[in-house]
Amino acid sequence: MDPILSKTQTLNRPSPKSRPSYQTRSKKALLLFVILSLVFSSLLIVINVVIDPLQVYHKASWYKPIFSREERYQNPGLAKNYDYDTIIIGTSMTQNFRPSEVGQILNGTTMKLSMEGSTADEHYQIAKLALSTGKVKKVLWGLDYFSLKTNTEEAVEQFPKYLYDDQIWNDYQYWFNYSTYALLMKSLWQMIKGANNTNLDLLNNWNNSATFSKEKVAEAYDKAYQEEYYFGLNEEGLEVVQKNFNDYIFSLVKAYPDVEFYFYYPPYSVLRQVVWYNTNHERFTNQLDMRKWMFAQFSTVSNVKLYDFQSESEWTYQLGLYADLSHHHQDVNSWIVQAIGRDDGKYRVTEQNIDTLNNQLEQDAELTLLNNQHEALRLKVQMYNESVTFTKPKLIGDKELLVPAKEAAKALGLNLDWKQATHTITLKKEMNRLEMTVDSTQAKTSSGAITLETAPVFIQGKVYIPLVAVSSILGFTANPRIEGHEIYININPLR
Repeated sequence: MDPILSKTQTLNRPSPKSRPSYQTRSKKALLLFVILSLVFSSLLIVINVVIDPLQVYHKASWYKPIFSREERYQNPGLAKNYDYDTIIIGTSMTQNFRPSEVGQILNGTTMKLSMEGSTADEHYQIAKLALSTGKVKKVLWGLDYFSLKTNTEEAVEQFPKYLYDDQIWNDYQYWFNYSTYALLMKSLWQMIKGANNTNLDLLNNWNNSATFSKEKVAEAYDKAYQEEYYFGLNEEGLEVVQKNFNDYIFSLVKAYPDVEFYFYYPPYSVLRQVVWYNTNHERFTNQLDMRKWMFAQFSTVSNVKLYDFQSESEWTYQLGLYADLSHHHQDVNSWIVQAIGRDDGKYRVTEQNIDTLNNQLEQDAELTLLNNQHEALRLKVQMYNESVTFTKPKLIGDKELLVPAKEAAKALGLNLDWKQATHTITLKKEMNRLEMTVDSTQAKTSSGAITLETAPVFIQGKVYIPLVAVSSILGFTANPRIEGHEIYININPLR
């Protein structure tokens, strides 16, 4: 090779210093990435603040928003940026209130801020936010006992508390939330289509999507007997529930003495009370104690009225008004606010009637049965003109009652003989004799063979017999009769 040419090629070759190093190129790429990320993030923030799908910063004006059904996320924007002077607070039991009706009756403009499956600490967050705006003059608040329990750690962590404060720095959880933009896209699409889904009067109202029937309630009743035992194992003491009441409810009542608070105990179906009474008695008795204790606290202030609808038998015994053991038809919500609007003395809790109301609720829970036609009836049995109760009696229609054989024999003064091998039970009263076999309607009396309408059965290991039929055969008068929601069975010896 020509040495001169070789030298020329060497001179023309780029110097290593003239090319950016790998390290320099990496820094530039990183800087570009950071700049683009900041630009993109800023763009997202601007879009979110300007369009604001949940209306956290301002009420939508140039587009028709799609309200989120995630109440914990949607309610803060409604509380901050909409016009109202009355709010509705509570669980799903309050979701079927129509704000327009509530406002008309309570003479105001109403915003519903209910939360499905919520607890008192969550009620506190949204009620405090609304009250802090200075707009609220009246509060309609549904007081469910179970909402006073301590919330789970998981639920507390998932609650979007950053939407309930006035600190802008922690709103990044809103700015960069995928669901926020999904809601935004839905809103824009609905605006393009010209749809109008801004009906706050029906927001989260589930009345038209539920099925109300006594059959559904009866099905829920059977399931609840199996499930409620578990909850009884984890029942919190009254001191915990009372603390939650003071921290999350009564503290707001005292902090806003110029605001009128209308609290009420929601009317579950009577079978909800029956289940608690029989399977989780601690909760039932705690509920009674809390009802009276909360009234005592409210009595110390002048801005609270308390109403009790839990023992209104015209509603709670009409199982067709319910979708399950607790959730009632929208009509019941209307009846509730109408009664509150006229300050109905039948439901207003006072020092004179609190014990009567508690006693009535306990009596309903103790005596009410569900018959095989899915009807709830309060049972009252009298023998020898004295009231008698039986362990878990089973009502058959409205004319027969299955009760434990041993308890019936003792109450009627009968001699009882049981043959395990044949599952035969024999009852005697003086000259009268009745022999029955479990699961058979064929029976024998002193006068001969007869056919029973209802056969004896095993229930949880005990023999249950048809009380009315047995009494009539063995020399008693047994006259079942129904009056309203009560079934009376009077049993007395023949004269």
